[in-house]
Amino acid sequence: MVFSGLDAEEYDRQYKDKVLFNRISTYFKKYRKKMILIIILLVISSISSSFLPILTSIAIQNLEITPNLIYLTFIVVLMLCINLSAYVINYFQQINSAKVIGNVIMDIRIDANAAVLNHDLSFFDKNPIGKIVSRVNRDSDEFGTAVDLTIQAIANLFSVVFLISYMFFISVFLTLLFLIAIPIFFLIALVFRRVARKKTLLGQRALASVNSYVKESFSGIQIAKTFRQEEKLYNNFNKVNKQSYGVNLRRAFVLNAIFPSLGVVQGIILMLFVYFGGSLVLSSGLNSGQLLLFIQSTWFLSFPLFSIASFWPQFQTGLSAGERIFALIDTQSKIIQIDNIIPNRLKGSIEFKNLTFEYEADKSVFKDFSLKIDPGESIAIVGHTGAGKSSLASLIARFYEFQGGDILIDGISIRKYDIPEYRKQIGIIPQTPFLWADTLENNITYCCKEASRESVIDALEQAGGADWVEDLSNGLNTYIRERGSLLSMGQRQLAVFARVLLEDPSILILDEATASIDPFTETKIQDALEKTIKNRTSIIIAHRLWTVRHVDKIVVLDHGKIVEEGNHDQLMEKNGKYSELYNTYFRHQSLEYVNKVYK
Repeated sequence: MVFSGLDAEEYDRQYKDKVLFNRISTYFKKYRKKMILIIILLVISSISSSFLPILTSIAIQNLEITPNLIYLTFIVVLMLCINLSAYVINYFQQINSAKVIGNVIMDIRIDANAAVLNHDLSFFDKNPIGKIVSRVNRDSDEFGTAVDLTIQAIANLFSVVFLISYMFFISVFLTLLFLIAIPIFFLIALVFRRVARKKTLLGQRALASVNSYVKESFSGIQIAKTFRQEEKLYNNFNKVNKQSYGVNLRRAFVLNAIFPSLGVVQGIILMLFVYFGGSLVLSSGLNSGQLLLFIQSTWFLSFPLFSIASFWPQFQTGLSAGERIFALIDTQSKIIQIDNIIPNRLKGSIEFKNLTFEYEADKSVFKDFSLKIDPGESIAIVGHTGAGKSSLASLIARFYEFQGGDILIDGISIRKYDIPEYRKQIGIIPQTPFLWADTLENNITYCCKEASRESVIDALEQAGGADWVEDLSNGLNTYIRERGSLLSMGQRQLAVFARVLLEDPSILILDEATASIDPFTETKIQDALEKTIKNRTSIIIAHRLWTVRHVDKIVVLDHGKIVEEGNHDQLMEKNGKYSELYNTYFRHQSLEYVNKVYK
C-alpha cells in the first residue's frame, strides 16, 4: 500500500548505467579545463592529507628510539604547514567543483525546460505540472549531489592508494591483512546497490506526487473554500505526505544501513591490527610508531573506504535522478514537423482535408472531417458540448497533432510551417483569460516586447476602450497580481483581447471569449470585434446571439461532423439542428424575445 500510485510516467524509460555515464559526461565536456584543474587539486590535497599519519608515525619513532626536540619540532611544523596547505588547496578545489556542478545542473535544467516547452498540450494533459516541476528542480539537485559524491570518491581513492602503497614498505603482512578486508567493504556496498536504486526511484516519485498535489490544491483554493473543503484538502495532503514519508524512510534505512555494516568491518580490522601488530612489536619486527601508523590508517582510511564503498549505492540517487531527467528531455513532442517554411503575411485560407483526430486511442473527435474557410471570411462554430468546436481551434494553433488527413493554410500543409513563426500570425482569445503576475502593460506587450506605450493604448482602444485603465492605481504600470486577480473578469478579457490585437494576427480565433464576462464588457468587445474581423479570417466559437448573427457563415457541428452550413436566416429556414441550438442557446438573447417576455 505504501508504494501504490508510484508507477512510472508514460514517458519514463530505463537507461543502462553505461548509457547514463556517457550522457552525463557530455555535460562535463564543455568544462574540461576546470575539471582537469579540479582533479589536479584533488590529487595534491589527497596526498597532502595522507602524509599526516605518516609524519605522526615518524614523530613517535623519534620519541621511542632517539628523542630529538629539533627534529620533533620540524615534524610538527611540517604537519602544520601540510594541514594549512591542504586546507587552502581543498578550498579552491571545492569552489571550482561547486562552479562546475552548478553549471552542469543549470545546463540540465535548461535542456529539461526547453524539452517541456516544446511539448504539445497532450503531454500536459497526461502529466501533472507538479511532477514535471519536481523533475526539473528536485531531481537536478539530487543529480548535483551525486556528482559531488563522485568527486569526493575520487579524492578518497587517491588517499587510499597512496597510504596503502606506503604501508607496504612498513609491513607486507599487515598491509595484506588490510587489503583482504577491502573487498568486504565493496561486497557490502554492492549488496545495497540494486535495492538502493529501486528505493531511490520510488522516493523521488513519492516526492513528485507531493509537489503535484500541493500545486493542484493551491491552484483550486478558491473552489475549496467556496465548498468548505479545506479539511478534505488537508487530509488528502496528509495521505500523500505520509506516503512520501514512508517511502523515503525506507529509502533512508537502505542508504544508512551501509555505514553500520561497514563499521563492523572496520572494528574487525582494528582488532586484527592490534593483535598481529602487537605480536610483531613484541618480536621486534615492528616498532610502536609503525604499529600506530597502521592503527591510525585504519581510522584515517575508514572514511575514504566508506565513501568509496558506499559511493555506488548513494550514486544510485544521482543515476535515478538523471534517468528521470533524461527521460523528460528525451520525450519527443507529438507534433510532426516536415519543413520549416517561414510564412509571410498569411492570407488566411484554411482547409481541413479528410481530417482524423483523437485525444485518446480509438476515441475519435474527427474522422474524415473536411471544411474550407476562405481568406478574410468569418465563421461561427456552434454545437453542443463535446461537438469538437474547441478542438478545431487547438489543431489550427498546432497545440495538438492530428492522426490523419491534413490542414492547409494558404494551400500549404500546416506541418511545413515553422511553428513559432506560424503562431505569430494566429491570435487566440480563450474563454478563461490568463494573465501573468506582472504589470498590465507587460501582459499586453507579452507578444511584442518592443511595442510602444502608444501602441498598447491603441490596442486597448480597439479592444473596447482604455478608460478603465485610468481607474487602476498606477495605470498601465499597475502590478495585477497572480493570474491578474486585481482585475475583474471583464477587464482581464479586455487585456487579453488587446494583447492579441497588438500582434495583429492574420487568423483570429475566439473560443467563447465573451461567455464569462458581464453584458457591458461584452458589448464593448462585440463592437470592437465587428471592426476587427473585417478582412481577417476569423473563427468564432460561440454561445452568444451576436456572434451567430454577424458572421459570414455558420458551421454546425455534431459529434465531430458538419451537419449544417450557411448563414443565420438560411439555417433557420431549414428548421434543423441549428434551429434547435438557436432555440436552446440564443433565442432568449434576442430583442424579440425580451420584448415578448417583458410586454
